[in-house]
Amino acid sequence: MNYDTILTVCPFCGCGCQFYLEVLNKEIAGLIPCKTDEISEGKLCIKGRNAHKFVYHGERLKTPLIKRNGRFEQASWQAALDIISQKLNESKQRFGPDSIAFLSSAKCTNEENFLLMKFARAVLGTNNIDNCARLCHSPTVAGLSSSFGSGAMTNSIPELENADCILVIGSNAIEQHPLIGSRILEARDNGAKLIVVDPRRTPLANFADVYLQIRPGSDVCLLNGFMNILTTEGLMDKEFISQRTEGYEGFKQKIEEYTPDKVQKVSGVSSGDLQRAARIYGEAEKASIVYCMGLTQHTAGTDNVRSCANLAMLTGNVGRESTGVNPLRGQNNVQGACDMGALPNVYAGYQAVLDKVAKERFEAAWETSLTEKPGLTVVEMIDAAYEGFVKAMYIMGENPALSDPDISHVHEALSALDFLVVQDIFMSETAQQASVVLPATSFAEKEGTFTATDRRVLRLRKAIEPLGDSKPDWVIISQLAQSMGSNQFNYTSPKEIMEEIAKLTPIYGGISYERLDKGKVLAWPCLTKDHSGTRFLHEEAFTRGKGRFFAIDFKEPAEMPDTEFPFTLTTGRLMFHYHTGTMTRKIPSLNSEVSAGFMEISPQDAKRLGVGDREKVVVRSRRGEIQISASITEKVAPGVVFIPFHFAESAANVLTSRTLDLEAKIPELKVCAVNISKRGKP
Repeated sequence: MNYDTILTVCPFCGCGCQFYLEVLNKEIAGLIPCKTDEISEGKLCIKGRNAHKFVYHGERLKTPLIKRNGRFEQASWQAALDIISQKLNESKQRFGPDSIAFLSSAKCTNEENFLLMKFARAVLGTNNIDNCARLCHSPTVAGLSSSFGSGAMTNSIPELENADCILVIGSNAIEQHPLIGSRILEARDNGAKLIVVDPRRTPLANFADVYLQIRPGSDVCLLNGFMNILTTEGLMDKEFISQRTEGYEGFKQKIEEYTPDKVQKVSGVSSGDLQRAARIYGEAEKASIVYCMGLTQHTAGTDNVRSCANLAMLTGNVGRESTGVNPLRGQNNVQGACDMGALPNVYAGYQAVLDKVAKERFEAAWETSLTEKPGLTVVEMIDAAYEGFVKAMYIMGENPALSDPDISHVHEALSALDFLVVQDIFMSETAQQASVVLPATSFAEKEGTFTATDRRVLRLRKAIEPLGDSKPDWVIISQLAQSMGSNQFNYTSPKEIMEEIAKLTPIYGGISYERLDKGKVLAWPCLTKDHSGTRFLHEEAFTRGKGRFFAIDFKEPAEMPDTEFPFTLTTGRLMFHYHTGTMTRKIPSLNSEVSAGFMEISPQDAKRLGVGDREKVVVRSRRGEIQISASITEKVAPGVVFIPFHFAESAANVLTSRTLDLEAKIPELKVCAVNISKRGKP
């Protein structure tokens, strides 16, 4: 009997919890929490405790599949790579490199995201590469980069315990980032004040000193009102403003318009509760802002993030321990996928494709010429496929047929492609539409690194051999590049890929497997091999020099309720599931907790519609309709309904809108207008 324990990283949310996989006779036998992990401290959430249980699921993809005459047939790797090479080359030669688009993955490693980015740019010659961060935290990158110079969480997770005040806005932390949610509760036990802003009464709201049930999409108005009160009552850091920021006067003039009475009319939050919350935040010595997709998935997502940055700078709550603006990344490697340049406008380390120096650096390293034309984002790719401009797509570890807005449109767009490759571990809704499906390995079957929400780079370690004929994503990409004639993908291990990343990516310059394997906790920027990493950002100066205040006007969501569609739909996630459920719905202990979708509706609205609890209803938007069970609850206010998006059979994204934030290009997944009727009635 051979027994071993392998320290690795959870494949679910962005907390970056580490645990040990127990391996008995070369098979995973269990999972043990890691007591020395600074995030989990030997504790795991219900998803983390079950993270290994999908690995051996009977539906794992184990051999390449090629679709012939509408049916998938098993194929050899050589046959699959040959047809992919042929089809991608044909599309490039006939229609140009920008006829091809790539979706990289927040579930894959840094090394794999770097390679797909390199493959798209150096082999195919296009910047048409993006990842699902576009649908969750692209406003974080756009907003915080413009305000501070860096588009990432400013402080580390453990620092939350020592904050005096935590403002949580648009984040269901207890359910979606449980080990961060527990830190917030520990801070409260230590005496910190807690303010929660959310249209839906989340579990964390029950512990709040002040809970502000905001009307969906009115965040800018509320935050401007917050800051109006702080400036009126003198609760700002004048020295910090004068020495470390710019643009204050124009900003101050704008927020003077947002009186508590005006905010109450727009947001539904009483002026008294707003004043109480603002004073708690303004009087705190160390105040931290925590947010997630409830803030970003709006047409005003970038403005929402900049408003949070304005608030932190106004009170001097940035650049110090236990303060800052702290976005919580929803997937295990959303941060890393962006860091690695799986974005249409930047190379690794957020070096712009329009930057001549950066472009020349990558051209020299890869021995090829690169285009400086920024590529398409996720939603733009889908639209371009629908319109016939994008002819071929390569999708690694993403499921846009369920995760993107207006998925009826997504299905039509994918069907319009000449050629679609999907590389995944299960036959997802997207993979079902593919021309070729490539079997990848799970987190337990490969080496690499993930970057957690607070910029910590963590080692993923291989516990077992790949199942069947599946291969790690980095191996697949390398072999495909070689089959297309490239000599730039002759890697023998992810360690070699990280060495290339460190050479080309200044913020990762000091990251190496040697240091990580010695137990070093390294958060970027980590500039050199003797640099200890950066626990919190902007201590002495902002990355951009001075922090920039933005004067921001409130704008209504793109789609407001009306007589035809009188309800506002907002979407989100549940404690027991992850993203589109590809993994968690294959874990019986998780799926048994919540096995089907539901729509939360207020008692008042349910009574008016004559709808009973658990009764099936039809929910319609301007884009489509679904049937779903009603769940009557006071978690949502009258006029608002909530649907989780994990469930394909009652897919919330049939209903959602493709309307974009014009800067970050994120769709407004958190607000759309719907109507509700009893099943069988118009």
